[in-house]
Amino acid sequence: MQFALTVPTIRDRVAQTAAKLVVEPIFEADLEPNAYGYRPQRSAQDAVQEVHRLLCEGYTDVVDADLSKYFDTIPHSELLQSVARRVADGRVLHLLKMWLKAPVEERDEKGNRKLTGGQGKGTPQGGVASPLLANLYMNRFLKHWRKQGKGEQYRARIVNYADDFVILSRGKAAEAREWTQGVMTRLGLTLNEQKTCIRNAKQESFDFLGYTFGPRYWWKTGKLYLAASPSKKAIQRLKDGVYELLRPGENDRWEEVRDRLNAKLRGWQNYFSHGSVGKAYRIVDGYVYNCVRHFLRRRHQATNSRGTRQFSADVVYGERGVHRLQKA
Repeated sequence: MQFALTVPTIRDRVAQTAAKLVVEPIFEADLEPNAYGYRPQRSAQDAVQEVHRLLCEGYTDVVDADLSKYFDTIPHSELLQSVARRVADGRVLHLLKMWLKAPVEERDEKGNRKLTGGQGKGTPQGGVASPLLANLYMNRFLKHWRKQGKGEQYRARIVNYADDFVILSRGKAAEAREWTQGVMTRLGLTLNEQKTCIRNAKQESFDFLGYTFGPRYWWKTGKLYLAASPSKKAIQRLKDGVYELLRPGENDRWEEVRDRLNAKLRGWQNYFSHGSVGKAYRIVDGYVYNCVRHFLRRRHQATNSRGTRQFSADVVYGERGVHRLQKA
């Protein structure tokens, strides 16, 4: 997913933060409980755990939904109507309207200045108030789902995080997808037909919020169970970040490099701590060890060609103080 990132001025950020502090409690009271993105006391981990819980309860017919450029296509007029239902202060409404309509300054490949945005749709990414407004507009879909009784009709539950959501059903995924597509069209949004798909989680996997959900066999008994584990993309992104920290030519003190590496590893582990994580942890630990070993070998000009004797796993994870995801 790609979108233009807007960085407001310091004055705008202060004003947006002040406005957010005022209106967030008002909007929060109206948001549906199955929305988890950018909300107080809620997180992506909560959404991951809820998806896993529903799968284990039998909601295994899944609509893996993808909205095309959600943040760029939210219609301003309809969004402001949603705001006006909860906020009566005309000054606040005018302020939000100005933020939405403000053009974005960009530079092309030749460095020429151009203005984009302000075309009656889209919330500027990077703004303090943008996630809150995006949540508010998505809430129209979630609230309509509930009021129309679609959860009961399709034997389904929705889990939403910002512009990302899945519908978990008991045998009614196709009907839920068709209804969702019609509603999104009426809201001025587009459900990406090529990327939106239906999965039978008992037989195939799907990704959501960095996790892969799907069937797995327990190695001790061979029994099938529905697992949640770090996705291949999430593991690869971490590997890329580790390589960048330990790239050839890095000349900072080892203690500084190690601390940055450990902070990255601990942050990743804190998020990817739910479900079946052992295999992913082993993959990451093996990659980190090899990268650190090569890094230290280059720096210390180890006589052993591979550095395995001088920088064994015990040395790297012990004396050198690298964080290990999977404890021995």
